Amino acid sequence: QVQLVESGGGLVQPGGSLRLSCVPSESIYSIDKLGWYRRAPGKRRELVASITSGGDTNYDDSVEDRFTISKDNAKNTVYLQMNSLKPEDTAVYYCHAALIPRMGWQPHDYWGQGTQVTVSS
Repeated sequence: QVQLVESGGGLVQPGGSLRLSCVPSESIYSIDKLGWYRRAPGKRRELVASITSGGDTNYDDSVEDRFTISKDNAKNTVYLQMNSLKPEDTAVYYCHAALIPRMGWQPHDYWGQGTQVTVSS
């Protein structure tokens, strides 16, 4: 069973930066779309940013110009560079991938276990 392994969360002061990383636990056939979601306390999970296999990106308005999603195709890794962090960015961040684990398989959605990001002074 493929798992998405996240890293890079933590505690940072307002205005600081963090970079999240996410990589599948084993080799896979192909990736269609990658994204980062977050769930703040008492709120629904929301899309933060996504990137397609062709490199097209999409951002929530609240993070536009502060966050950057990118991917390393050779490593099957997706990153979320978060700059100018605000207390309202505090949440558990989840990696999402729509991928095909093996040739001939149907695409499936996979989720990471979540990594906590806390922005506080």
